[in-house]
Amino acid sequence: MSWLSHNTHMEEWRDQGIVLAVRPHAENGAVLSLLTEEHGRHAGYVHGGQSSKMRGILEPGNLVSVAWGARIADNLGAFTMIEQERHVTAGLMGDPLKLGVLLAACSLCDAALPEREGHAGLFYGLLALLESMDNELWGVVYVMWELALLRELGFGLELSKCAGGGDSERLAWVSPKSGQAVSEEAGAPYKGKLLPLPNFLKSQKGEVTDQEILKGVELTGYFLKHRVFIQDSRGIPEDRLRFEERFAKYVDRQEREDLEESIKQDVKG
Repeated sequence: MSWLSHNTHMEEWRDQGIVLAVRPHAENGAVLSLLTEEHGRHAGYVHGGQSSKMRGILEPGNLVSVAWGARIADNLGAFTMIEQERHVTAGLMGDPLKLGVLLAACSLCDAALPEREGHAGLFYGLLALLESMDNELWGVVYVMWELALLRELGFGLELSKCAGGGDSERLAWVSPKSGQAVSEEAGAPYKGKLLPLPNFLKSQKGEVTDQEILKGVELTGYFLKHRVFIQDSRGIPEDRLRFEERFAKYVDRQEREDLEESIKQDVKG
């Protein structure tokens, strides 16, 4: 019987959560950070958290059911029950890009969300993102999720109309200062200072390509860096930086392969 069960004035709750991060603590324990459905980003100590059995459960992205308790509400407390509901990571081990998205999203939540502040919308959004990994549009879903994260943190972008009063049907750029969309005509004199707006975020919904998804990742990455993490000495989490770099290399490689194939076809023709 744990020490928690002896105290009748416990702070306790049960919830489901998505594993964000696990940090070794003491000889065999760990501190677990979850994004929960009802209790926001919440941490707690896990006895035996470094055991081989628990390591498989406490992988970023996995959905778990937990019970948490503490003698005093403000204390770290401990997770007294952890049951795996869904093992997300297992299906992504062979795909570095999708695994990179999972780690990037979890690390962003762990680093950016205030602890114990309710964010049910983000919990369901992260769950939807993880479930979209089998969908060919997972990259678009990720960009949309990061836009939702920015909005939840008070840094929402206005991408439905032109900041300069231009044609909202011809949006092409985003102002790095205001986070507002700018039309092709209004932005022409300043395009060197503006951020490209991906086709799939425009009102006319253009074609979705890897290049356009990369534009989206770079767009949200800019505002994460310059709005959310600008006062954070650690900056954007390494997992998020690593994913953007890896995806950019993937897109560059695809473009080179497409060009080589095009040249081959021209030679044959």
